[in-house]
Amino acid sequence: MEGAETMSKYCFGIDIGGTSIKCGLFNIEGELLEKWEIPTNRDNHGEAVPQDVADTILDKIKEKALNKDEIAGVGIGIPGPVNKEGVVLKCANLGWGILDVAKKMEALIGLKVFAANDANVAALGEMWQGGAKGYSDVVMVTLGTGVGGGVIINGKIHTGSNGGAGEIGHITVNTNETAMCGCGNKGHLEQYASATGVVRLAKKIMEEEKIESVLNSVENLTAKDVFDAAKAEDKLALDIVETFGRYLGIGLSHVAATVDPEVFVIGGGMAKAGDIILQAVEKNYNENILNALKDKPFRMATLGNDAGIYGCAKLVLTSLVS
Repeated sequence: MEGAETMSKYCFGIDIGGTSIKCGLFNIEGELLEKWEIPTNRDNHGEAVPQDVADTILDKIKEKALNKDEIAGVGIGIPGPVNKEGVVLKCANLGWGILDVAKKMEALIGLKVFAANDANVAALGEMWQGGAKGYSDVVMVTLGTGVGGGVIINGKIHTGSNGGAGEIGHITVNTNETAMCGCGNKGHLEQYASATGVVRLAKKIMEEEKIESVLNSVENLTAKDVFDAAKAEDKLALDIVETFGRYLGIGLSHVAATVDPEVFVIGGGMAKAGDIILQAVEKNYNENILNALKDKPFRMATLGNDAGIYGCAKLVLTSLVS
């Protein structure tokens, strides 16, 4: 390499999930050059995961004949709370307790490492290259098996003091609920707006309303079945979607009254239902928020499963200019 100092040209984005680890090699302009996956080995409380991640990065560096001086760093998304210093405060999905993952990975790879919660990095990715591109104050909601979220303020992840900011799914939206949320409390948004929550809502409403519906004959009912039926103007399904939208709208009105984002982005597996979700939540949001915060734009996420690796890359690239 010529010159006293080699300019950074690349970075890695690594999104660690409970089943697989998504990996991306980016240039510093933000272009995804290559992506791949490796399985997540959760044996023995996930002790092999850091070494597996280090190995796949070092293998890619060797394969591409890269010089480490050309690499700005590695961003890593973790499915659990991560504080500002890159310390994981407990990750049930991997079996980790308290782990300074950034420092551990730096020792294994020999590169600067930045770590953050996976939902937060997904939000950062959508702000950078996805559905919230052009905005710098963003709230992303991920609707899947659970309800997750990420808060971006002035272009940066807001982690909170213990890495717990953005846990939108655990906002209380119904103080009369008697069933337990997975976290042990009651009446949380996740109980109504997740895929499992929509099915639970559907079964409850079907039992109460006792009206004719295509859903009555569906075995192993899913959230997709509910949204598909609602798109076909099935009255029972429309009632379920309205109830879902009411709870989600109320939850996001609480978020808006706290952080006042420029835009909400909806992602996760359930987001594939499309505009019917946007319409339901936007209507109910506006009915439950003060005038100064009405009419926020709601957008669909566009990066899909790649949002995490984009956000992880952005963690690294932000450090170059901060």
